[in-house]
Amino acid sequence: LVTIARVGLPMSIGVLAAFLVMAPLTATGDVSFVLDKNKVEVATERLKIQAARYSGQDTKGQPFQLTAGSAIQKSSAEPIVRLNQLKAGIQLTDGPAQVVANTGRYDMDTETVKLDGPIAMRAAGGYALDTRDATLNLKNRQMQSQGGVSGTVPQGTFRGDTMRADLENRTVTIDGNARLRIVPRGAR
Repeated sequence: LVTIARVGLPMSIGVLAAFLVMAPLTATGDVSFVLDKNKVEVATERLKIQAARYSGQDTKGQPFQLTAGSAIQKSSAEPIVRLNQLKAGIQLTDGPAQVVANTGRYDMDTETVKLDGPIAMRAAGGYALDTRDATLNLKNRQMQSQGGVSGTVPQGTFRGDTMRADLENRTVTIDGNARLRIVPRGAR
C-alpha cells in the first residue's frame, strides 16, 4: 500500500496540476444572463450609505472628520437625507473638539442639519455643552437649539432655555433664564 501511494500520489498531484493549468485554455466563452426589469426588486430608497465618513480641513487648516452610522435618502424628489449615529470632530489649536448626536436630517436645498434628541459637545480645556433638538445652518455656520442647554467651562457651570452658536467666531449665546455659576479657583 505504501509503495502504491509513493508512486500514485505524486502522479495524481501532477495530473491535477496539469488539469488546473489547462482548464482556463479550454473554456468556451463567458457566462452571461438576461435580467428582467420586472422581476428585479425595487429599492425603497434612492441613497443608502452605511458607515459614512467625510474628512478634510476647514478654512483655517484644522483637520475635521464627520461620521454617520447610516445616511438614507428616500427619493430624489425629497432633498432630505436622514442621518443616524452622528459624530463630528475637529482638531482645534487648543485641542480636539467633538459633537455627538443620535439622529439628524440634512436638507440639501437649505443646507441645514436638524439634530434630534440629545446633543453632546466636548472640547479640550474642560468645555462641555449638552442640549436637545438643534438646527445647524451650514451656509452661515450658525447653530440654534430648540431645547434647554447646560454645560461646564473652566470658570464653572451654566444653563439656559436655548442657545445660539456662531461657529465661525466660536461664540455661544445662552438665551432665556441664563444662569452661570462661577467656582473660584481655590474652591476646586
